[in-house]
This record gives sequence, structure tokens and C-alpha cells, in this order.
Amino acid sequence: MSGVSTPTRRRLPDATFLAAATGASTARRPVWFMRQAGRSLPEYRELRAGIGMLESCFDPELVCEITAQPVRRHGVDAAILFSDIVVPLKAAGIDLDIVPGVGPVIANPVRSAEDVRALPRLRREEVGAVTDGVRLLLDELGDTPLIGFAGAPFTLASYLVEGGPSRNHERTKAMMLGEPQIWHELLGVLTDIAVEFLRAQLAAGVDAVQLFDSWAGALSAAQYREFVLPHSQRVFAEIAEAGVPRIHFGVGTGELLGAMGEAGPEVVGVDWRVPLHEAARRVGPGKVLQGNLDPAVLFAGREVVERELRRIAREADEAITLGATGHIFNLGHGVLPDTDPEAITAAVEFIHSLPVPLGGE
Repeated sequence: MSGVSTPTRRRLPDATFLAAATGASTARRPVWFMRQAGRSLPEYRELRAGIGMLESCFDPELVCEITAQPVRRHGVDAAILFSDIVVPLKAAGIDLDIVPGVGPVIANPVRSAEDVRALPRLRREEVGAVTDGVRLLLDELGDTPLIGFAGAPFTLASYLVEGGPSRNHERTKAMMLGEPQIWHELLGVLTDIAVEFLRAQLAAGVDAVQLFDSWAGALSAAQYREFVLPHSQRVFAEIAEAGVPRIHFGVGTGELLGAMGEAGPEVVGVDWRVPLHEAARRVGPGKVLQGNLDPAVLFAGREVVERELRRIAREADEAITLGATGHIFNLGHGVLPDTDPEAITAAVEFIHSLPVPLGGE
């Protein structure tokens, strides 16, 4: 595959998010929220009425507008591209759909070596609608950075092997543990797809990227290191030349934080189950941490939200004394659909009012 060509990359010297993601001091604490563009916003629901999820993800104008909505409404310090982790699989030609109330459903699950070898590869032109959306956003967002993303190989594999979302990942683990040669071949294919999808976004001009390993928390540390880490490391290594901040995030991955940091990102996402100062100990020095407000706290009222945000700020400052190189506020997972948008806006304003982390200006 060709490397990352980034002739359109913007210079954003005053972007708080980018400064924090590279370990630089900032004048205020940066914040963005996973799933900030989506069902919590009435303007999103109005725009998406009657339009399927995947159809929306392949419409550049919709991608641009939906991505920009939370920046306008909430004043967050970064936008994240409106897309889905299965978009590159769909673009490559894998028969799948996103079923409302269920999630991604695969028509022909991958269960054998023959199935793996029949998987298509992704060509950059197949995600042209996504990259067109990125280019529209570069003009729309002004000085706000844009984060691109992809699903990590393990999480993509889980959907393909199970045929859809799974509580126990039993077929996935059976292949991983019982047929390791097939497993590594599958993850090799999915690594290629994730890399090409990220390279396409980087070539279009995104300012940072996040690799989501949504289901990695189902694994033990030993399983993760043997069967997942080498492939995630390759994703990060193959996009390193772009020179943008790289973020790694998973749900329920408290026991895996150290290994996830070893995959190669500059920023490690932390969910709400592990305090940031403990995350700093597990990850080790030299990484920026991102997180980690429980999304459900946004339902508890302003006083509770502000109390929790102060606590997270204190833990972030302690994490920096333990070797973390910075902190970016976020939720520990995504914005829940019934969240009051005003609660999100108020949280952003409060975070911006907090004293800057240790080492800030």
C-alpha cells in the first residue's frame, strides 16, 4: 500500500485539543465527546429522518453537517468524523447492514479459512464519499480539529465472526484460541482494511485519528497480547508517518491499558471504571490520557456533573504527576441517545472554566 499523502493538512497552532494530544501545555482544558454527533441532538434526528445509517455515512454533505453540529452547539474542542466502524467493510464489498436497535449484522459470517481468503480488500476510491466529507469539513470547521477514526482489527473481527453484536464473543474466541492460524490471517486482512481507511482520511486532511477497539474488554490480558496487540501495533505503525496524534480507546479495558499503550498511540482513552491516576500507573509514563466521565452522570443534574468533573480534573492532575503528559476530557464511552443536549453544553462550559492541568499556562 502507498503511504500517507497529506498535502491538504491544516496548520492549527491554537487548537487546544491538538496541543494537549501532543503533551503541550494549554490555556484551558480541552474536551470533546464520543458520539457527540448523533441521536442526542434534535437537529441530527431531523436531518436523518428517513435516511439509513449507512446511507448517511456515504453522503458527503450529510457527513459534513452531522459532524459539525455538536461543534456549533456545544463548543467542543474537536470534531469527530460522523461514520461507523463497519463503513470500510461495507465499502470493500462485505454484505452487511446496520439494523436499528441491533447494530451491524453480517449476511455471511466468517467461520473458516476459505471465508477469510474470500474477504475483499479496501481500495481507497471505495471510501471517496467519506474523504469528500472530510474535505468539506476542513472548510466548515475553521480552526476546530477533525478526528478521523477506524475500528480496530479485533472489534471488526468480532462482528464478522459472530455475524453481529455478541455478549460473550464465543465464536470469536473459539476461532482465536482454537484456530490461531486462521485468526491471525483474518486480523491481517482487517488490519490492512483499517490502515487503508485511516490513510484515506489522513490524505483528505484529518488532524488526528482514533482507533476504537470497542470489544477488546472481553479479553484477558494474555489473550490480548498474543492475539490482538501485534495487529493493533501494525495499524499505528503504518500511519505514524502522517505525524498526527493517534488515540486508542476500548470499553472495559482497564486490565489492558498498559498493553493498549504499547500498541503505539500518543493518547490512551480511559473509560469510567478506572480513575485517571490509576490509569496513569497502568499505562506508564509518556502518554496523554483521555476520558473519563460516566455518560450516565449527564442525567444526574448540573451539581452532580460539576462535582464529577472536578473529581476527574483532580485525578488528571495527579496522573500528570505520575508521568502522564496531558489530559483530554471526554466521556468514558459515547453520549447516550436520551442525553439532554443542554447538559452537554453546560459540561463543556464548566470544563473550560476549570484551572488548567499542572504544567499549563
